Amino acid sequence: MTAQPFPVSEIVASRRPHRKDAARNYDALLAAAREAFAEHGSEASLEDVARRAGVGIGTLYRNFPTRRHLFESVYAGEVNDLCRFAEEVADQEPWEALASWLRRFVDYTVTKRAIREALDGESEIFLACRESMYAAGGPLFERAQEAGQARRDIAFDDLLRMVAGITATNFLDDAQRDRVLSVALDGVRARR
Repeated sequence: MTAQPFPVSEIVASRRPHRKDAARNYDALLAAAREAFAEHGSEASLEDVARRAGVGIGTLYRNFPTRRHLFESVYAGEVNDLCRFAEEVADQEPWEALASWLRRFVDYTVTKRAIREALDGESEIFLACRESMYAAGGPLFERAQEAGQARRDIAFDDLLRMVAGITATNFLDDAQRDRVLSVALDGVRARR
């Protein structure tokens, strides 16, 4: 799998400031927003996001004029990270690459749930992110199928919906979520 520009990568790059100090603040705000959204959902306080990032609320609004702009930027950043991770694991054995990527996908869905509440599923950002995610993970799945390590009677979309369904459930802790994911992935793995 060779590095390829994903639509979401262009969105992320176009939104990030070029000046080092501004880029540092922007990155700190995105990291703080991810944390806040994961903890408090889409209703997380923007003042709390700014405080966590160590900047003033004015800096937050200079970078993200609206709450929606912040949601879109966090979402695009998460998907971009997921796409880059697919490239990082592409050289692993086919099943291990796919399973590693799906575990990262689970982490991404925690943030996605909070942001999804605030974004329109047909927005340009959402559609570019979906296209990028399928372009990144799809080849890992196809490679595992071609190697006889993943079942051939399911589609990549089926797999993502199954994993997303798992993450929509409340678990006692991350360990329980990981056990349930492992059981589901055992059902995807081709029997030898």
